[in-house]
Formats: sequence, C-alpha cells, structure tokens
Amino acid sequence: MTNVKTSPSSSSSTPPPTAAQASIGRSALSKVMRSREVPVASALIVLVVVTTAVNPLFLTPQGVKDLLLNATIVIILAVGQALVIITRNVDLSVGSMLGLTAYLTGTLFADIPGIPIAVVFLAGMLLGGALGALNGLLVTIAKVPALVITLGTLYIYRGVNNAWAGGTQYFAGDRPRGFSNLSTQTVVGFPLITLLAVVVVIGVAIVLAYTRTGRDLYAIGSDPEAARLFGIPVTRRVLGAFIASGILAGLAGVLYASRYNAVGATTGTGLELDVVAAAVVGGVAIFGGSGTVVGAAIGALLLTTITSALTALRVDKFWQQAIVGVLILSAITIDRIVSLYRARQLRMSEARDV
Repeated sequence: MTNVKTSPSSSSSTPPPTAAQASIGRSALSKVMRSREVPVASALIVLVVVTTAVNPLFLTPQGVKDLLLNATIVIILAVGQALVIITRNVDLSVGSMLGLTAYLTGTLFADIPGIPIAVVFLAGMLLGGALGALNGLLVTIAKVPALVITLGTLYIYRGVNNAWAGGTQYFAGDRPRGFSNLSTQTVVGFPLITLLAVVVVIGVAIVLAYTRTGRDLYAIGSDPEAARLFGIPVTRRVLGAFIASGILAGLAGVLYASRYNAVGATTGTGLELDVVAAAVVGGVAIFGGSGTVVGAAIGALLLTTITSALTALRVDKFWQQAIVGVLILSAITIDRIVSLYRARQLRMSEARDV
C-alpha cells in the first residue's frame, strides 16, 4: 500500500483569520450596531411586518408606491433640516418655503405656457435658496437664535404666500402631463420623484462624510467657539447649511406640485414640525454635532409609515400624533443618555492615562 503525501503548496484550505482580522471584523460590526440608524431602521421593519400581518393589503405594490410617494417630500426636507441641525441650529420655515415654491410652480405653468420643466425646477430651487440665505444671514450676522429667526420667517413667508395666492389655487390640469408623470411613472417599481430623493440623500451623505465642508459642519455643531479657534469659517458654513436647506425646500416645493392635485395659500402648513421630527427620530442630535442624512431619511420614512400603518389599522388620528410625540421625546432622551455615557467614558479614559 502506497502512502501519498500532499505538499503544503497543493493544499486548497485557507488559513484561519488572524487575531487582527477578527478584531477588525468585530470592531466593524460593533460600529454598525452602535450607529443611530440601526434602531430606526429596525423599528421601520417591525412596523411594516406587524401591519402587513394584520392587514395584508398594506404591502401591495400600490401600497408600497403610496408609502414611498408620501415619504418623498418629507425625506428631501429632512435632509436639508439635518444639515442645519447638525450645526446646532434649526429651520422652522421649511414648510412655508415649500408653500411659496409650490405656488410659484403652479404660477409659472399657468402664466407661461410651454415653459420647460427644467426651468421651473431651477426657479423653485433659486427661490428656496434665496429664502434660506435670508434665514442664514439673519442667524449669522444678527446673532439671533435660529429658533427665533426661523419662527419669524415662517410667518413672514406664509404671509407673503397668502397675499400672493389669495383664494387662487392651481390644479393638476394646469400643469403639463410630463410634469405630473414624475409622480406617477416608476422605474423598477420606484416612483421617479422617490428616486430623485434617493439621489439627494446619497449626494449629501457623501458631502458630509468625505469633504472638509461636511466635517466642518459637525465640528461647528460640537463646539462653535472651538471650531472658530481652529480656523473653521463658522459663519460661511452655517450660512451654507441654511442655503442648502432652502434649495432642498425649493426642490421639494416643485415636487409637491407634481405629487398633489392642488397648490395654494395653505400648501405646506404645519409640515415643518414633521420635518424636524423626522430628523430627530432619525438620530440627528437636536443639540448638534452628530447624526446623518441617511438617518434623517429613514426617520422620515418611519414617520410617514406610522401614519399610513395606523390609518390601515383604523387607529384614531389623535393617537397617530401622540405616537409621533412619544418618538420625538424618546429620541431626545436616548440621545442625551448616550451623550452623558460617552462623556463619562471619556473622563474615565483620561483618568487612566494620567
């Protein structure tokens, strides 16, 4: 009987992972599990599964399309809001800015027949950017808290919209079919305007994660004075965040005119609270310095899904609002607890190093 020896070089077995590789894997998994987006995404999945189990019609193709369409506008607004909140500010005027740009959209299509759709998008985003710039200038130059400034401009922009629109409304029939198709046509089951919102989320997320401007926003939110001492142009960065929020509100306003049947003086009323709630529930710290636009987008999708789910389950509207309120309080409380825990861990680490 012949013994056959196998040389080490002919062996197909792979070497076991080293301790360093295993440590890197555990570190990556730990980082993912500690991210703010995981609990929000988990809650969204649980909500969809439970609602579908009770009402199977909830997750039909048309039901999914409606969920995405309902969330799209809030997602875009929440991305802009996240940029502002990260800098330790807030923009309460986004609903009014959306209303103005949505009415501008209807006016342009009605008064200038044949106007290119791209020009309407550009006009809406320019108007939104101008309104956001006014907010940013008042906050950075006048040194007045953003909460006060944007609460005032909320009413100013709404008053301008009321004076401009009066009792006039523009309906879907006043707009080109190609513009309305943005909310009805789909690509692989996803509405076109939802895909546009996804592009916005990805683009802004890349800017925040991989550019100096994005890192500056987080530094400003963590400690504005320290950021200024390190040479970060705080005024310019905060102004830029408000302008970006305004541009996205303008984009959302144009898409709102495509999504909904009518636009008028009251379009967007009360929407700012939903947007702030989406950002906070999505893990953007209300005290600034942390959070992501991906989390804000998931928060927007969660809140709109809650509303749709409770409606499908025939729950009273009062309880829908109460649940959203509980989510906001829970998000703020959890964020505060995590901040205190991390501060304690940092102090203990510094004490050991002494």
